[in-house]
Amino acid sequence: MNDNTAAGAPTARPGPIDDTAPPVPAEIEEAARLAPDHWLGMVDPAWSGKGEPPDWAVVGQWRSGPDGEIEEWRANEEYRPSPQALGWPAPADPVDEAVQLAATGYGPGEAVPRALAGAEVAVLLGPGGSPLSATSPEGASVVPVFTSPGYLRAAGRFGYELAPVAEVVDRIPDGHVLYLNPSGPVGMTVETDALRQAVDAAARGADGSRDGTDRA
Repeated sequence: MNDNTAAGAPTARPGPIDDTAPPVPAEIEEAARLAPDHWLGMVDPAWSGKGEPPDWAVVGQWRSGPDGEIEEWRANEEYRPSPQALGWPAPADPVDEAVQLAATGYGPGEAVPRALAGAEVAVLLGPGGSPLSATSPEGASVVPVFTSPGYLRAAGRFGYELAPVAEVVDRIPDGHVLYLNPSGPVGMTVETDALRQAVDAAARGADGSRDGTDRA
């Protein structure tokens, strides 16, 4: 929870408490009693950094009146809801976690191919046993893959095989990209070049570990 005056508040839409305002947390009510006539920031539950949270992690601000009661809610236009705030289920695995964080702006996009590089995925198969070619909602040519049994089951009953991503990357047809967990709370495409670089980096790291050298 942060405490800001109106002059230091992020870009917002002021207004009295109404049906669009979230429930007032108990800690905000207590802070209002201790700090009358203040703006009290409500931070996304996923934010765990030190110091003042960035504007994009602040849901909005409650204003305490002179008597210490909550009087007004001000939503923050720069706020990015986290996976937790969006009600998404807990990540099924490290790749799913990286995807959820990257999709919401709470993690870097490059973390996705890094997490994926050493993973095993389920690849849907087309006739002849080749990876199934499909089209994403945005019109991209994709190869759907799944990092967890739950997401695979949610996609329906199709033929598939389990394979390390290091092998799958060489089977991606030209002009296609991997489409991660399209049946999950959020799917994500991964460019083949970025994935190949991550796979190569993971292999170099593994070689360094085996021969006792540090190649970081």
